[in-house]
Amino acid sequence: MPRFYNFSAGPATLPEAVLQQAKEELVDWQGAGMSIMEMSHRGKEFMSVAEQAEKDLRELLNIPDNYKVLFLQGGASSQFSMVPINLLRGKTKADYFNTGLWSKKAIAEAKRFGEVNLVTDSEPNKFTTVANESEWQLSSDAAYVHYTPNETINGLEMHTLPNVGDVPLVADMSSNILSRPIDVSKFGLIYAGAQKNIGPAGLTIVIVREDLIGNALPNMPVMADYQTHVKADSMYNTPPTYGWYLAGLVFKWLKDLGGLSAIATINQRKAEKLYAAIDGSNFYANPVDLQYRSWMNVPFTLANADLDKTFVAEAKEAGLVTLAGHRSVGGMRASIYNAMPEAGIDALIQFMQDFEQRKG
Repeated sequence: MPRFYNFSAGPATLPEAVLQQAKEELVDWQGAGMSIMEMSHRGKEFMSVAEQAEKDLRELLNIPDNYKVLFLQGGASSQFSMVPINLLRGKTKADYFNTGLWSKKAIAEAKRFGEVNLVTDSEPNKFTTVANESEWQLSSDAAYVHYTPNETINGLEMHTLPNVGDVPLVADMSSNILSRPIDVSKFGLIYAGAQKNIGPAGLTIVIVREDLIGNALPNMPVMADYQTHVKADSMYNTPPTYGWYLAGLVFKWLKDLGGLSAIATINQRKAEKLYAAIDGSNFYANPVDLQYRSWMNVPFTLANADLDKTFVAEAKEAGLVTLAGHRSVGGMRASIYNAMPEAGIDALIQFMQDFEQRKG
């Protein structure tokens, strides 16, 4: 059977070329006589995979030498606690943007370790926009500022970098990392779960500036200290080796495409196509403020919500799957990460137009 176009928010679609290479190497990795899943994480074969993956990620993001790259377990949710544990550094307060569900989860966890000041809160407007910068309330004594550039559920994305002065900026980039070039030097720390733009679930990337390492809160679990993982080259415990390997294949796939500038052009074109189809219709709608619409996650509603289940069912018959919106907001959501081909967007738009003609 041909592959469906998978619009899942995560675990998300992976590049077919990557899956094909993984399939070919599954039983016998490059003549080693065993699968990459069976290898010692400290053996020379896997070490070569790990080192190349980090090298390629550093090249893609142009990561400065004074930043460490960690390949960890626990998902991005583990970083909700690891960030304050490591970055409070003797202070008691941190600033947080509340722009969606994942921001809220990070805020709730940070409150376990110190005081949280809300820079701005988008919940009253149902996470459809962000207040003007002139209205932000940044603290003068914050240890760091945390924000989630892209919120998967409501499709809200901050496309410009918050100006926070000299305070370390922390970003949960789980859903938009590697979707375009960024200036890593503007951040103190970036973290991202892999299951959207990097690879399979179970791997988390952390990019952290060296001066922010080594000052964890006392009496914390050793696994919660970034220094533990830096000293062990992300191998204090057995890392998610297969996820690390697949991430490395994705990094190579991106480099072969032309890097992040090339994928950014593709991503912007995909998003603009889909939003144009929504805006040009009287049957579909997107509630997010134009300047904060996500490139990665496009929620939309139907004029008649009673047709939601029919839309999802018929879309599946057409080879378009996982389009139902998050249970907290309903409607539809098309997640169009790096690996979603432009042909998938075209197929979705064609189906939407046909469905509107028949049901609108």
